[in-house]
Order: sequence, then structure tokens, then C-alpha cells
Amino acid sequence: MSVKVTIDGIAIDVEPGTSILNAARQIGGDIVPPAMCYYSKLKDSGGKCRTCLVKVSKGSEKDPRPMPKLVASCRTAVMDGMEVQNITSPEVIEARKGIVEILLLNHPLDCPICDQAGECDLQNLGFEHGAAKTRYEFDRRTFEKIDIGDKIQLHMTRCILCYRCVFTADQITDHRIHGILNRGDHSEISTYIHAAVDNDFSGNVIDVCPVGALTDKTFRFKNRVWFTKPVDAHRDCDHVNCNGKVTLWYKGEEVLRVTARKDQYGEVEEFICNTCRFDKKKTSDWVIEGPRKISNKSVINSNHYDFIPLPVVKTNPVLMEANKEQFERDTRL
Repeated sequence: MSVKVTIDGIAIDVEPGTSILNAARQIGGDIVPPAMCYYSKLKDSGGKCRTCLVKVSKGSEKDPRPMPKLVASCRTAVMDGMEVQNITSPEVIEARKGIVEILLLNHPLDCPICDQAGECDLQNLGFEHGAAKTRYEFDRRTFEKIDIGDKIQLHMTRCILCYRCVFTADQITDHRIHGILNRGDHSEISTYIHAAVDNDFSGNVIDVCPVGALTDKTFRFKNRVWFTKPVDAHRDCDHVNCNGKVTLWYKGEEVLRVTARKDQYGEVEEFICNTCRFDKKKTSDWVIEGPRKISNKSVINSNHYDFIPLPVVKTNPVLMEANKEQFERDTRL
């Protein structure tokens, strides 16, 4: 049995209990609400950032009354006959603009030096919905950088309290050491007595962080992601819970970093162990599968062209061969 939901005029049949956000993802395209805290691989995530707010203009066939307020699409299940507005609602667009302004209240302008720049969800949101300037007149809260492990550094000043790293540590590691301390405007991610986050899967908190709050110390300030080339690779990992499927980020012949593979929504497909992430940074350690396909909307995709000769080149074999050599020199590993 399935239920029918209409999102921005597009109808789709989904399983009962599916959230509005996941129903929109099944449709795909621009109607998918952004999500900074929801993570499909993490149980109970979502409902923290409010960027996925949508308008339910019709509750269901049985009760067609609209919901009185905007709802978080990641935490609201669809009903049969429900009608939802996302990008077609001026109210939603205006609310999302306000949410982005709130998220940026205490966020520093670190983009020029942040390792997350180029693959940052907050950057994308700020570009699409951010205001030209803030109305906030008070001092921003600041925190000292702390090391929560030998390979992980925490910039709490950049954190938006999405809780992803907390859920990750809770659900894929054998013990969690860090969490949310204090309340209200004083809330922060930290560890008691600066205990080190040390377990086989601790590096995954870096991948799930939507901003640059948790960074890989082995990659800090080494390069910008759009100057690197992502390549899919795998190895026979000894860890029972790691399948060894990763993305290698190359600069020339050097592997600058290793990350888990992510889907089109920036979510990790399979979590990887710290051995694969931090200790295996030689090409000889891996079986190369080929270049990672990156969305053409991403800045990471800049200058990563597939070889498609221009019409004028196709008619001239000499130009075609020269053009091919040039593309291979610029873009192939």
C-alpha cells in the first residue's frame, strides 16, 4: 500500500511513514528542501536546523485543512492526499532566508581559509538564500580551537549545532566521548576534561559535519578542494565494519586526503575506518576504480572536463589529437 503526496505540483506515490523530505528526494531536482542536520544514515537525526521548512497547504484527503505553520519536512510524515509547497511558496522562501540568517549569526567569515570551502552546505545555503548583510549588532560568540583527537580539530566557532557528529559517535562507534554541553546560547560541542575522541570510526564525524567545525588535521591548509581531483578506490580492509570503499583526493600524484564516498545529497554512503582514512595515503595501497562523478553545480567540478571535441576540432585530425593530449595533460591523473 502506498500514499500519494503532491510537492510543488508534482505527485508521487511513496511508502507510508516516508517523510516529506525523502518523498521530495524521490522526485529529485530543485524541489528537494535543503537539510543541514538530517542524515538518512543516522537514526533520529533532523529537526534541529529548520532549513527544510515547507508549507503543507492540504493535510490529507480525510482532513484537507492546511497545517497552521510551516513544518520541518525531515520530521513530518506524508499523508495520503497531502499537498506540499516548497519553492513555489514565497512564505517558505522568506522563512528559509531568516533561518540562514540565524545560522550565520555567530558563524565567522572563515571561508577563504576554511578546509570545508567548496563542499560546505552552509556556503551553498548562504549563496542561495543569504542576505547581503546581517541585522545582528552584538558580538559573536567565540571559542578556542581544541583538539578532540590526534587527527581531529574542533572549531566550535563555526559549529551550527546540527548534532550529526553526536549521532555518528552514538550509533557507529562503541563509545561516545563528546556531546552538547551547556544550554541556550552557551551550548557547544565538546568533551569533558578535553578527553580525546579515540576509536576506529572517529574520523567519520569529519565527513558528516556540514560546515568546517570538525576538520582533518592531516589535510589542514594543504589545498583547496577544487584544485584536487577525486578518484574512487577500494582496498581489502581488515576491519569487519569497513568495506574499504573510499574517495581519494589527488594533487598531482600525491593523495592529500581520503574520505568516505558521498551521495548527491552530501551524505556518506558507507562509513570507513580510521586506518583507511588516515594511514593509507599511497596509491599503491588502493585499487583505483576511476574519477569520481561530481555534480556540475559543484565548484569541485570546475576544470574537470570530459573530453568532448568542439565541432571545429572534429573535422581536423591534427587538432583533434592535439586537443586530446592537452585535455589529458590538464585533467587526467
